[in-house]
Amino acid sequence: MRRFLDRLYLASGAVGAAFIALICIVMIAQSILREFGVRTGAANDVVAWSCAAASFFAMAHAFKHGDFVRVTLLLEAVPARIRRVLEITSLAIASVSVGYLAFWANKFTYDSWQFDEKAQGLLAIPIWIPQMSFALGSILLLVAVVDELIIVLRGGRPSFVVAVEERHAKGDFSSDV
Repeated sequence: MRRFLDRLYLASGAVGAAFIALICIVMIAQSILREFGVRTGAANDVVAWSCAAASFFAMAHAFKHGDFVRVTLLLEAVPARIRRVLEITSLAIASVSVGYLAFWANKFTYDSWQFDEKAQGLLAIPIWIPQMSFALGSILLLVAVVDELIIVLRGGRPSFVVAVEERHAKGDFSSDV
């Protein structure tokens, strides 16, 4: 199961990176096509949807690798036993919060599909298609948060803490800037 989940998080990060590459390609193509007088208004819609997709697909990967912003001043100042309780409490609250987000993101996307809602920009496609990145990304983040909660409940150290410590051991403090 661990190998599957780690591959899932890596794949979600790769999908997020692919959307970033798509943004780059579309923006460069838009700039070139403008020089030839080609209208590219729908490109703005694609870029906006790709920004959302890049963000939501990358969240699970970023969370697991310690790339989310965390305020650790209190955690670093308390004994290990209290730190573990605070980590469990934080992850439990995050699980409920992200679960709530995932539920409504998926309901919202389903409603858009059910009512055949169309995008209001220049590219009139069914809006549930770009909304799927929000729905799927929120589910992936929920899986990652619950995964971390289970790791900590079983007595393990959070993956994001281990990842940051490994980077620091290698002399990489770039994520702390």
